[in-house]
Amino acid sequence: MESLSDRVRAAAPHIVDLRRRLHRIPETGFNEVRTAALVAEELAALGLPVRTGIAGTGVTALLDSGRPGPTVMLRADMDALPITEATGLPYASEHPGCMHACGHDMHMAMLLGAARVLAGLAEQNPDALRGRILFLFQPAEEGPGGAAPMIEAGVLDDPGVDVCIGAHVWPEIPAGFVGVKPGPLMAAMDRFELTVLGKGGHAANPHLCVDALETATQVVGALQRVVSRMTSPLEPVILTIGELHAGTAYNVIPGEARMAGTVRAFAPEVRNRWEQRINQVAGGVCAAMGATHRLDFQWCHPAVINDPRAAAEVRRAALDAVGADRVMEPVPTMGGEDFSMFLQRVPGCFFFVGCGGPGVAPVHNPCFAPDESCLPVGAEVLCRAAVQICARWDAPQAGA
Repeated sequence: MESLSDRVRAAAPHIVDLRRRLHRIPETGFNEVRTAALVAEELAALGLPVRTGIAGTGVTALLDSGRPGPTVMLRADMDALPITEATGLPYASEHPGCMHACGHDMHMAMLLGAARVLAGLAEQNPDALRGRILFLFQPAEEGPGGAAPMIEAGVLDDPGVDVCIGAHVWPEIPAGFVGVKPGPLMAAMDRFELTVLGKGGHAANPHLCVDALETATQVVGALQRVVSRMTSPLEPVILTIGELHAGTAYNVIPGEARMAGTVRAFAPEVRNRWEQRINQVAGGVCAAMGATHRLDFQWCHPAVINDPRAAAEVRRAALDAVGADRVMEPVPTMGGEDFSMFLQRVPGCFFFVGCGGPGVAPVHNPCFAPDESCLPVGAEVLCRAAVQICARWDAPQAGA
């Protein structure tokens, strides 16, 4: 009988072709119209019942074995970034100013490949599967966050999802390798906008003004000192100010300055105190300079914390797919992922598929061109994890 590895190997050319077709038509969050249509068409061709228009552009398909067992959700994100591609690839973006620079085209292709392999397996060998596998294609991972509205739309409830699995291509890991770890993997991500309100005036009369720009620069420095002097070095925290806007003329002291930034942390107790700290620091600095401030703090999504049992199943799947010498435990990253919203509701595991190699640029770079040899690797790990979890999840844990 054809092995799972053989089935994935046979599907590999189609997976690569899908990735290239998707790469040509990048669309930003909640605008994934052509992308969702291509995904839905591929899933329907497999004979799976498909739902579209979930939370705008989300798509799901269900593979039901007809046998008792858990429901495993496999997730891929669909959106692209507002970046002008500079890879020079023959299948580069056809949409100016938009690019799959974070590998979401890879994620969709891997999951569509897994759906093809698993649907074929269920048709040819019905006894090979138990339970149900939900293939979920999520909009808007970048920025607005599409996981929460999909959850609100009921994707975890009908059928009730027992375990969720997701993957991300990772250029810091060589192609052919897989990174899996239990516990914290990716940081919580929140964002804020802070406006400093002063009193504008002529550049020759600073004593008659309250310089919002000068005050804002002091706020930026004070916030960085909070990170280095008021936070334990054993508690990872990053605060980055990525925008600072003030003034419209060289000889006018601005009366308003606006900054925007992000805070990253793992521990909930560390994350939860940052809104108050930013308010305290900004309030103190502004008061000293005669200014005021306004803070808009946006709680985005929590840390990705993998369930130990789910991570063990994914690790086992990776070992079977690529061998022990190519499975590693990655270092946690301060990058964020709204897959964490699913993990807040059901146990699961998010893992990394190595796509790195000589000359491969980092994600969110206009030259990002991951090694496509990782595509069948990711597809096979997803397949094996789903089959194993469907077969084993109802069984009691060892030592329980």
